Amino acid sequence: MKEILRRSITGVIYVVLLLGSVFLSSDAFDFLFMAFGLACLYEFKRIVRLKGYYIFAAYLTLWWIFIYLVPGDSVVTILMLLTLTVNLALLVFLFSKRPRKFTDFQKFVIAVFYIGGGFIFLTMIPYKEDNFAQFLIMGIFILIWVNDTFAYLVGRTLGRTKLYPAVSPKKTIEGSLGGLIFALISAYIMSCYESQLSLMEWMALASVIVIAGSLGDLLESKFKRMAGVKDSGAILPGHGGIWDRLDSLVFAAPFAYLVLNIFSYVS
Repeated sequence: MKEILRRSITGVIYVVLLLGSVFLSSDAFDFLFMAFGLACLYEFKRIVRLKGYYIFAAYLTLWWIFIYLVPGDSVVTILMLLTLTVNLALLVFLFSKRPRKFTDFQKFVIAVFYIGGGFIFLTMIPYKEDNFAQFLIMGIFILIWVNDTFAYLVGRTLGRTKLYPAVSPKKTIEGSLGGLIFALISAYIMSCYESQLSLMEWMALASVIVIAGSLGDLLESKFKRMAGVKDSGAILPGHGGIWDRLDSLVFAAPFAYLVLNIFSYVS
């Protein structure tokens, strides 16, 4: 009972903090996710045993350049391609059965583009034509939350077939499909209130976020399994670390950013 209460209180504080930053101001949103990025980097650094603190300097430099110096589309495209390349390489690592040891340089590159790039693109998503699209970024948060919640509920109720037991033995295919279906239902509802994207665009965005987010969750689980730890940290009582809460968003963000830019280009 105490554990459920602790998880509930932490969850409420987390959601209020997130909602508050989005609707307070764009600067509050930027600062919160810059701080979340630092926390995730610290947890990742500890889990993969990466020494030194230069990774924080590299992340803050990249974050400042891409968030505040407003580079041209070509520069953003280069960062996006590098981030997506690292993410796709990590998927090969995720599904490889052979044990893999990363060099310190490889850990640095993964940290900069997988964690750092993920947070940079997550922060850039709501900025479009000098406007801060509050409801768009909230819609993305909602899609992740709905997927996570119903994947858990459907998995516990109907789950029979393991999704990837070698990495995450509790996740099931039924749960994953349940999360996707309810995320698509949420996307349909949001399309009725947020007209920045069409119904089909909301549906496509939801599919990309759910699939990429689920892969990001599995990827973090593999890193933790290699390190022999249950949680990435203990900063959120009952929930683990910041990376535990944002693993799906961090991995899905560059894919979502790419999809949103394709929508803008096509329209």
